[in-house]
Amino acid sequence: MFKGILIEKDESGYRANVKDIDDAQLPDGNVTVRVGFSTLNYKDGLAITGKGPVVRKFPMVPGIDLAGVVEESAHPDYKAGDAVVLNGWGVGEGHWGGLAQKARLNGDWLVPLPARFTPQQAMSIGTAGYTAMLCVLALERHGVKPGDGEIVVTGAAGGVGSVAIAVLSKLGYTVVAVTGRPDDADYLKQLGAVEILERSQFSAPGKPLSKERWAGAVDVVGSHTLANICASTRYRGVVTACGLAGGMDFPSTVAPFILRGVTLAGVDSVMCPRAERMIAWQRLGTDLDIDKLGAISRVVGLDEAIPLAHQLLAGSVRGRVVVDVNR
Repeated sequence: MFKGILIEKDESGYRANVKDIDDAQLPDGNVTVRVGFSTLNYKDGLAITGKGPVVRKFPMVPGIDLAGVVEESAHPDYKAGDAVVLNGWGVGEGHWGGLAQKARLNGDWLVPLPARFTPQQAMSIGTAGYTAMLCVLALERHGVKPGDGEIVVTGAAGGVGSVAIAVLSKLGYTVVAVTGRPDDADYLKQLGAVEILERSQFSAPGKPLSKERWAGAVDVVGSHTLANICASTRYRGVVTACGLAGGMDFPSTVAPFILRGVTLAGVDSVMCPRAERMIAWQRLGTDLDIDKLGAISRVVGLDEAIPLAHQLLAGSVRGRVVVDVNR
């Protein structure tokens, strides 16, 4: 038996509770992992609360992240005792995820735990931080350099935004943070932001083109915020889009793209090829100041994750929530 958050749906309704789960209930997979830490992401919040159609089969253990040690393996790349990390691949949606003390998975989804990080530190980064790194890599791939101008980061006090600011500032970029929580200004400046802007400046319908300002952007919000960021991006600037916290719509025009040559680069972390994941984690090992992880994250137990899921969707959780599944 092991403990985990189990989401169930039947005639009694939709519910998520911490339960004792029998090993025999674990899904198919060629690697069994003894989980040490998981996380609480926006998608996990939707799954636990039922406020989004995230979970595709029931019962389901949520948790799109995990860090742990291999207990059993029939996969050629892993053996018992190996430390591993998992992000995405539909776990917590269609396959049992990391918010439990055990997980059985496809070994192709795993990445060796980078030597520089402890399991807890890896989960302080988690899918949010790994996604932020993919956005930074996309900016670099499209030629955006530190001297080109300001980089704007929306949803700045969240997990993706926090890590993006920390990484970009260490690389020498000038970072401007957009947040709906002005009380977090000191926190964002501690991470490396040089200016804090109020979210309301971007969340209402705007003009097809605005005054040019941004050389690049990391956007987790979508909707009017993404449209307004694109409209104010400089000639041949690059906007990376990786989230929809403000909505799935994109009420924009083609003007930024055909008149200013702006690039809108989509960033997907769920099905990202393993080779790119390895690069992202390698770069996190060199480009993220580990000392900032303490400010970015906090650790909670399994019981605390369920009420925090509601707070996360309400936008009142700062940074990263690491879940110690054995606490």
